Amino acid sequence: MTSKLLSVLIVDDEPPIRAELRYLLEQDSRIGEVAEAGNGTEAVEHVLAHRPDVLFLDIQMPGMSGIKLAEALKNLRVPPAVVFVTAFSEHAVDAFELDAVDYILKPVESSRLAKALDRVAIEVSARRVPASEDRPRRLAVERGATRAFIPVSDICYVEARTDYSAVMCPGGEYLVNESISGLERRLAPDGFLRVHRSYLVNVDDIHDIEVVRGGLMELRLDRIDAKVPVSRRRAPEVKARLGIQ
Repeated sequence: MTSKLLSVLIVDDEPPIRAELRYLLEQDSRIGEVAEAGNGTEAVEHVLAHRPDVLFLDIQMPGMSGIKLAEALKNLRVPPAVVFVTAFSEHAVDAFELDAVDYILKPVESSRLAKALDRVAIEVSARRVPASEDRPRRLAVERGATRAFIPVSDICYVEARTDYSAVMCPGGEYLVNESISGLERRLAPDGFLRVHRSYLVNVDDIHDIEVVRGGLMELRLDRIDAKVPVSRRRAPEVKARLGIQ
């Protein structure tokens, strides 16, 4: 949990919706400054000028869509966390492919918003860790009612679940209350590679690569009997990292 108040930008082309979301956000003690933008262009200008911690972003807007805006912001060195707020559930896959922290359907309920802010706080807190502390030698995990600290080198891969991440080790499965995107940023210096929107792999554990149906790739791991899929979008990066054509 971050101790610093979260700065927020609400991006939606409908002023009443922005006002309602602002009201709900301001009821939460973790929220600091709340700004608004009515379209993608205004949002980009605000992000570049003020660097908010999180965007609550509508998907269907005139001009630049929320999906296109999120894609553009990923080019920033430290992009803001993104929570999509929309009336349309069919965009969920695209949203999470862009590493969105959460996806909320309108009308927004205060309890659902609080849950999204829990995830945002964890994500932003991980980004605020000083660089010298950003490479963990151990990771805090849970199994049942037991909390433990496991060496990062023990992790074979991480799988995103609905509300958490599952950490797979030779000794079994552990749970982490952190998004896979947050873990990716923290574990990348230790040789972990994002190969799919739902999978983060320890490169040292990759034994070989198999090409399966439709030309898709799967990674077979060394220490545990597991195969991890590679998404088409991430395949070029995986091939480059592993030095294959």
